[in-house]
Amino acid sequence: MSIQKKDIRALSKAQLRDFFVQKGDKAFRGNQVYEWLWSKSAHNFDDMTNISKQTREVLEANFVINHIEVDTMQRSADGTVKNAVKLHDGLIVESVLIPTENRTTACVSSQVGCSLDCKFCATSRLKRMRNLTPGEIYDQVVAIDRESKLYFNRPLSNIVFMGMGEPLMNYKNVMKSINMITSEEGLGMSPKRITLSTSGVPKMIKKMADDQVKFNLAVSLHSAIDHVRTAIMPFNKMFPLEALKEALEYWYAKTKRKITYEYVVWGGINDKQKDIEALVKFCKYVPCKVNIIEYNPIDDGEFQQAENAALEAYIETLEKHRIVVNVRRSRGKDIDAACGQLANKK
Repeated sequence: MSIQKKDIRALSKAQLRDFFVQKGDKAFRGNQVYEWLWSKSAHNFDDMTNISKQTREVLEANFVINHIEVDTMQRSADGTVKNAVKLHDGLIVESVLIPTENRTTACVSSQVGCSLDCKFCATSRLKRMRNLTPGEIYDQVVAIDRESKLYFNRPLSNIVFMGMGEPLMNYKNVMKSINMITSEEGLGMSPKRITLSTSGVPKMIKKMADDQVKFNLAVSLHSAIDHVRTAIMPFNKMFPLEALKEALEYWYAKTKRKITYEYVVWGGINDKQKDIEALVKFCKYVPCKVNIIEYNPIDDGEFQQAENAALEAYIETLEKHRIVVNVRRSRGKDIDAACGQLANKK
C-alpha cells in the first residue's frame, strides 16, 4: 500500500527544521529547503542544488511539492493574459494578468468553483470542488509575475483576489498565502498592493479586522436594496445588508481603511433612481469609493449591461454626494478573462 506523501509546503520553517534534526541532520537545512520552496519557487527537490543528493532523496521519500502548471495560456487583443492553471489532482482554475500603462495586476483564484451562488457570475455555476492550498494560490502569483516580466518587462505590481471562488470561504489558506506573498521570505510584496474582494461574509470580515490584516478590502455589492441583492445574489438571505453594514463599520473602526464597493449596473435590475439613492445611503456608513464595473455577459439574456444614461446617473449622483467613483472597463473579454467570466470553459 503506497503511503500518501505530505505536501512539504504545508510545513512551517520550524517544522522543517525539526524534521531535519529528527533525521540527524542540522536544523539550518530546513532554512535552505524553505528558501527553495518559497522565495525560489522550486517545483522539484532536484532543483535544490545546494543540498546534497542524499538529502534530496530523503525529501523525495517523505514529501511532494504540489505545485501548479500553466496548462494553457491565452493572450487578449488588449494584452490581458489568462492562465488555465492545472493543479496536482488534475483540477483546473483560472488566473489573469491585467496590464495597464503603469501597473500589472494578477487576478488570482482561491477555490475550484465557488461556494456562493451569484446569478450573474459564470464561476458560481460550477460547484465548489475544493479550496486551494496556500501554495497553489502563491504559485498563481509567481506564474503571473514571470509572465509580467516576460511580456511587459516589469514585475507584477498588484494582486486582486477576484478570480474563481469566495476568498473568505477559504480564510485560513488565503491568509497564509498572503502572509507568504508579503513576507521577505516569499515574494516581499507590500500588503497595500493586495486587494481581497468578497461578496460579503460579515463574520469573516470582522475576523479579518480582528486579525489586523494590512491589505485592502473590496466588497462585491451590486445593490443596496435587500430584495434586489437577494434576487441576484441569493446568499444575501443569509448575510443581509444590515449584517454586512455592521461588519464593514467594525472593519473601519478597527483598521481605518476605506472600503471599495464593486458595482455592476444591469438594465431592468438596478438601474432606477431608487437603486442609486440606496447606494448613496449605504456609502455614507463608512468611508469608501465605488468602482462601477462594465458587465460581461455569460451567454444568457437575464443580465444585460444597463444603458449609458443609467451609468451616467449613478456617476453624477455619487459625485454630487462627494463619493469617489471610477468606471472600470473590462479587460480580456475576447478570451473570457473579464470579471464574472472565469468558468473554465474547457
